[in-house]
Amino acid sequence: MYALFDDAGKFLAGRILSEAESSAQIELDSGKRVKVKAANVLLKFDKPTPAELTAQAQALSADIDPQLAWEFASDEEFGFADLARDYFSESASTIEQVAALFKLFEAPHYFRRAGKGRFKKAPAEIVQQALAAIEKKKQIQAQIDAWAEELVAGTTPEPVQQQLYKILFRPDKNAPEYKAVVEASRKAQLAPLALLQKAGAINSSYQFHWQRFLFDNFPKGTGFPAVTAPQPPTDLPQADVQAYSIDDSQTTEIDDALSVRGLGTGQVTVGVHIAAPGLAIEPGSALDHLGRNRYSTVYMPGYKVTMLPDEVVQIYTLDEGRANPAVSLYVTYNEETLEVIAKETKLERVPVVVNFRYDKLDHIATEEWLTDSSLQVENTPQPLLEKREELTFLYRLSRHLKAGREVVRGKPENFNRPDYNFRLVGNDGAVPTGSETVEISVRKRGAPLDLIVAEAAIVANSSWGQLLADYGVPGIYRSQASLAPGVKVRMSTKALPHAGIGVKSYVWATSPLRRYTDLVNQWQIIACARNGATAALVAPFKPKDAEMFSIISGFDAAYSAYNGYQAGMERFWTLKYLEQHQISELTATVMKEGAAGSMMVRADALPLVFPVLGAQNLPRGAQVRVKLGEIDEITLDVTGTVLERLDDTGAEQASEDSPEDEEEAVAGPIAIAVDMSDGEDAATTKTD
Repeated sequence: MYALFDDAGKFLAGRILSEAESSAQIELDSGKRVKVKAANVLLKFDKPTPAELTAQAQALSADIDPQLAWEFASDEEFGFADLARDYFSESASTIEQVAALFKLFEAPHYFRRAGKGRFKKAPAEIVQQALAAIEKKKQIQAQIDAWAEELVAGTTPEPVQQQLYKILFRPDKNAPEYKAVVEASRKAQLAPLALLQKAGAINSSYQFHWQRFLFDNFPKGTGFPAVTAPQPPTDLPQADVQAYSIDDSQTTEIDDALSVRGLGTGQVTVGVHIAAPGLAIEPGSALDHLGRNRYSTVYMPGYKVTMLPDEVVQIYTLDEGRANPAVSLYVTYNEETLEVIAKETKLERVPVVVNFRYDKLDHIATEEWLTDSSLQVENTPQPLLEKREELTFLYRLSRHLKAGREVVRGKPENFNRPDYNFRLVGNDGAVPTGSETVEISVRKRGAPLDLIVAEAAIVANSSWGQLLADYGVPGIYRSQASLAPGVKVRMSTKALPHAGIGVKSYVWATSPLRRYTDLVNQWQIIACARNGATAALVAPFKPKDAEMFSIISGFDAAYSAYNGYQAGMERFWTLKYLEQHQISELTATVMKEGAAGSMMVRADALPLVFPVLGAQNLPRGAQVRVKLGEIDEITLDVTGTVLERLDDTGAEQASEDSPEDEEEAVAGPIAIAVDMSDGEDAATTKTD
């Protein structure tokens, strides 16, 4: 005697070895013996054999029309044998009964389960809805198949093109466009990015990176809504100074300027003047929301996306030839000893007489020119000559301030590597296309004018950080507990030391046109300048204000994303530079171990870090000549092979690792969110 039984939703059959009142011992065809509850035994039979029964019943079940079976079935609860008798004949065979069972189990949209081997008809309206859903699913699958065929054939369907960045980086894994890419990748046996490139979905490497950035950070575009820029207060006093800014030629948001008074009197007052949008833009206003939505200006070679609309920037930027609203810090120094005598913060209009530009003056305003008054340089601009004495004092002061900070830091600040400037020829400020000619120039870090501006900013940011703390007014601080490896800069609302800079407290407050944290801090500083000891009562943000923490969190995320994109685009244009100049070999310096047996090297004359083979036995700091491999502008990858070592082969490994080396991000394979696994949870895959 054989029995058919239900084993957790699976139908099995075997020979009955023994039976009790509540269970039976059954031997399966495999020889395995199982104990089955009597309630789970659905049918007992003598023939055919279990294997024959299952095979013949499955074949017959495929021929049963579920719609016809539904019409034949009783409106009351029924068993599978009842349906077999209604559908086939009154004397339905064992095979026909089991075939009916299989069909009932496979058609839940027609029949609902009511117990072991028991069923009930689904209402007609539910059946219709289910059939419509099944038909729709078939149509969607047909569409997926058609799109996948197009992709494999080398063309991209328009719906897939429109959803490209969503498919790759933030997909709805149930969407047909996403499924079509997965199916096509499997059929073509290509990685998704390679497939989409071959199908023409990605036809510009630059646009790929740009559109991906917009998708993640500016899904509604980079344009601004129409806004009315508020005018600054008209009752601001005008400062008795002749200020000047120092920036590069591409800077349009001029946040800071300097002034010097009292040279030769024994007491010299240095003014650090910061553009003051905070005097007119109010917290909670439409402009405030615009700034907070972006948090910062985004920089990239040849282009930028500003934090505030240009018509707003133009009202507050410190352009030459006018008296601009500013928050000014005046620090009075002993002219001989450079000891600080007094500090004062004022809200005023500051006459800016000239906007100096680094790239046009660095070759003139050298250390020699600033320390030797007899040195003359041909074609020195008259405004620079007029400010030479002041700049000489500022350079002397800057070196003094830097030396003092280095004592606190415990070690000197080293500018081991240059800054690289990128210029795209022909785009004239428009969004680049990726086809522009790129020029890369070198600017020595720590150049005199650079040092002057940097030290003035540190004085302002540390002084205002202390001012806020003294008045009990919260600010957004940057701190670093120590210079130990792995100790990073943190943002908080507490005035804590910044070991990396060597100051007791430090806020960002000198770039309010370009960074939202600086605008927030400026509102708090303005409250201090206006109200003194009672500033905490009227400042826009109060102590332990949850809004402050929200701003810090949002800014951190946005600023990190923007810096990552800027670094990626600088790498993109560096790779373009190699291609445009047909550079196949570079000299480089060994940095550290890379992945898969490679070593990381830094190019000596370009801003490029990349892995090489053949340097495994070379010490850090070794100079090598490298042959470059193939460049991938999508993944921003390039590799190399060491051809020869150029320096003394007996040189020892450098004893100290640079934190910059440890933290430097190197672009590599792009992580995409297309899951090629079948029936598994989504997992991020990497392209080759």
